[in-house]
Amino acid sequence: MSLKTDIIFVRALRSNDELMEQLPAGDVYNTTIAMPEQDAENAPLPYIIVTYDGMQNLDTDKDSPFEGDTDRVQIGIEVASESRPQLATLTEQIRTTVREFFENLDSSDEDYDLVPLDVDFSAQAVQYDEWKPCYWQVLQYQCDTNPD
Repeated sequence: MSLKTDIIFVRALRSNDELMEQLPAGDVYNTTIAMPEQDAENAPLPYIIVTYDGMQNLDTDKDSPFEGDTDRVQIGIEVASESRPQLATLTEQIRTTVREFFENLDSSDEDYDLVPLDVDFSAQAVQYDEWKPCYWQVLQYQCDTNPD
């Protein structure tokens, strides 16, 4: 399941109608803004991109000398907006939405196994892109997951 962890983050964000209504695309992007580069550079603000930033298997266990039973997956959520206050509002909504979605997802849900076992949250510095122009920040999630 570890190689699909980004999918549950996208689903979590899509569950918040209020958040989706603020995005001109009406949706979050997964991995990239899928359009030619010149168009992507002019994607309307605000936007959210969920990225799968890699993973590592932790230790080995008694059942397998090759892989352990826990993967640590890195998920990034890039958020871009027209103003610093709007960026702050969006990133706070995203953080709350992800946490509440994971806490409240029913174990009978078909994607329940994609919910991380444990999450460490952090955020990169707020930056400004003068060429777009926009303010942006990446929220980072280190997720312990089951490899299977």
